[in-house]
Amino acid sequence: MHAQSRLCNKLERFAVLKRYLVLISRICILAVAVLVLLAYANVCAYVYLKPSLPNVDTLRDVQLQVPLRVYTRDGRLIASIGEQRRIPVRYDQIPKKLVEAFLAAEDARYFQNHGVDWKGIVRAALADLRAGGVREGGSTITMQVARGVYLSPRRDMKRKLSEIYISLLMEAKYSKEDIFSIYANRTFLGERAYGVGAAAEVYYGKSLDQLSLAEMATIAGLPKAPSDINPVADPKAARIRRAYVLRRMLALGDITRAEYETANASPVATRVHGPTLEVQAPYVAEMVRAALQAKYGDAIYTGGYKVITTIDSRLQTAAGIAVRTGLLEYDRRHGYRGPIGHLRLAAMPQARVLNTALERFPVVGGLRPAVVEDVEPKSAQIFVKDLGAVTLPWAKIAWARPALAGGHVGWAPKTATDVLHRGDVIYTVGTTSQNLQFVQVPQAQSALVAIDPHDGAIAALVGGFDYYQSNFNRATQAERQPGSAFKPFIYSAAFDKGFTPASVILDAPIVLGDGNDAKAWRPKNDANKFYGPTRLRVALVHSRNLVAVRLMRDIGVEYARNYVTRFGFDKAQLPDDLTLALGTADVTPLQLAEAYAPFANGGFRVSPYFIDRVVDAHGKTIFQANPAIACFECGHQALPPADALGPSALVAGAPAATATPTSASASVAAQASSIDTGQSDGKFLIPARNLAPQVIRPQVAYLLADMMKDVIRHGTGVRARVLGRDDVAGKTGTTNDHRDAWFSGFNGDIVATVWVGFDQDRSLGPGEEGGTTAVPIWTYFMHQALAGMPLRNVPLPDGIVTARINPQTGLLASADDPNAIMEKFIEGNLPKPETGDGKSGPNKPIDSDKSLF
Repeated sequence: MHAQSRLCNKLERFAVLKRYLVLISRICILAVAVLVLLAYANVCAYVYLKPSLPNVDTLRDVQLQVPLRVYTRDGRLIASIGEQRRIPVRYDQIPKKLVEAFLAAEDARYFQNHGVDWKGIVRAALADLRAGGVREGGSTITMQVARGVYLSPRRDMKRKLSEIYISLLMEAKYSKEDIFSIYANRTFLGERAYGVGAAAEVYYGKSLDQLSLAEMATIAGLPKAPSDINPVADPKAARIRRAYVLRRMLALGDITRAEYETANASPVATRVHGPTLEVQAPYVAEMVRAALQAKYGDAIYTGGYKVITTIDSRLQTAAGIAVRTGLLEYDRRHGYRGPIGHLRLAAMPQARVLNTALERFPVVGGLRPAVVEDVEPKSAQIFVKDLGAVTLPWAKIAWARPALAGGHVGWAPKTATDVLHRGDVIYTVGTTSQNLQFVQVPQAQSALVAIDPHDGAIAALVGGFDYYQSNFNRATQAERQPGSAFKPFIYSAAFDKGFTPASVILDAPIVLGDGNDAKAWRPKNDANKFYGPTRLRVALVHSRNLVAVRLMRDIGVEYARNYVTRFGFDKAQLPDDLTLALGTADVTPLQLAEAYAPFANGGFRVSPYFIDRVVDAHGKTIFQANPAIACFECGHQALPPADALGPSALVAGAPAATATPTSASASVAAQASSIDTGQSDGKFLIPARNLAPQVIRPQVAYLLADMMKDVIRHGTGVRARVLGRDDVAGKTGTTNDHRDAWFSGFNGDIVATVWVGFDQDRSLGPGEEGGTTAVPIWTYFMHQALAGMPLRNVPLPDGIVTARINPQTGLLASADDPNAIMEKFIEGNLPKPETGDGKSGPNKPIDSDKSLF
């Protein structure tokens, strides 16, 4: 009985086991069928999608939209120009903690998966089924790169499948480091920042290696919603997201508890930082942008172009400081115009409240707004934006005489309360409480441009007090009358007519036109004085107007106009009358600097340029400047007639010139060797296309430079004597009613021109002339530009002789004349001996066409 029961039990168990085996087999068959079906579906999906899948081999060639970046010649960043801000970085430049932060936030198994996180895909698919549409992505970092590089932003199943296939293909082709590098450089992180390098700069004003853990976690949390949770747009949301990233890093063992707590407690709020610029040259940056836009179009803003300019960072910094210092000094001389605004202050205002209240007053040209908190008889307590409380002593307030009409000032203040009141908003300059000064934003403007006379390279350019206050570039766009700074060109023309520094011209009243006509021109000297017979050297040194007018009348207006075009001026811009002698042509500071270059380099015309080369995103040079070089050692070319040398004169067709390098012009020889086409007998060879045209005789250039040295030694430019150098020369210029003040000066290595005036047609005020207003700015600049530099005089040509003359008559002095002085002449054109007829002027007038070599 028991045996029968056991047999029945065994049969039942066998039947159950059989059913289980059948069920398992069916399940296995079903699983296999499902797998086969999935595989078939996968193959079908791949075959269907394959024609539309991109070639992942092109991933390395994907162009990042990198902005145009502008640099000085010595590699300092001037500007980054473009809608997107991006600073490409390599994987090895990304801090390890920043990589870990991104992985914690976006893809913790990034280095373990093969581009697709199947577990995440299933989770996302279930969520999508519950939502009735695509809601979650389940995307790995590789999939995010695939989507960002190759796919459209629309969200559907086809795109998701495409992401998977492209990711698998990418993982087979590229390393994890390569893919992460693309991700780190392409991802949008808010506030126009694309990539981690730009995000570090935009949010914190730092490079990647300077970021703290808290800052890294903040950036790593941004891809989820970059425009909404960044620390500028929503600090609270950014803090929540940062905390999540830090918790994930702690859970993954990337950071310690102490690191977590320190980073989590750090403040979040920040502000948008501009590009980390190393040199302030915004006017140059705009010149570069406009030039490249015209040549390459809108591609410059995203194509990753790099432009290396001719700007020298040291000289550019010196130029900016010189212009601002000179304008602030000018502004102080003409009085205080009052506060720029007024704030109602609480009894005990907090620093945070004051900083916020001062936000609506912009920083201008480095000047920071401040509010007066308290005023004592001989001091004032002020709060300076982003600096804090500072006490202004009486010595820093006493300058503020009230400004009156016409540039005049009122009585000097006796107490601080005569100037300042509680709540007044004023401007200050300085970085510490010790060097802080009370100033105001100047209403006048200035421009400074410096060029290399050897090839015309612009070494420094400042177009105004503050580009962001006014982007009008006065160095290149402001056409103003140069006044007496134009006289050296007239003198040069006269010297090619046979006149000499010793020629005597009458300095006396002159009426041009009908003397009874009210419209007749009656030029006069600045001081309205007349000095009688005057040697040309003295007349130029002291800027005698009547001598210049008579001199131009003697050589002829048409001859003078034709001759002056040699310096680069367009004849159409030159008045067809004797007013040209006093500088009534409208010129820009850059034009005047260009025109002075022949006096500095021995008579050669060089053309200003500011772009040295342009490099594309691949590092290929697509443009390289090839300027003509002023080579004094290369011999002298025959000059065309005066009326044939306009602004576009070239030396086309001239043979190559040779010269033996000498220590007297090492810099020119160095430049010449840089375009060397071969060596022959110890001489360097410069192709004709690289040889600057000779536009005036080197002897004429030398004499004018020597006379302009005297302008600084004891003439209208005497304030420049503080440089303590004997190699500098220049000429002042002042226009009617003191509307414009100029100084253009040089030595053998640099030419610098300064203009000061108002954008509107108004006087600078009494006493404001080239020598008092422009020369100080030029001197501040040249003090830095020439610091540590050897003396570099204008080259001395053959054919210059020195003779003793009578200072009254300009004639050769007798051997026993105790009052005789030394003067320089061009050989063969000395004045008559004192025993002659006593008349001054050219020894023998020379026809203009025959006065050339």
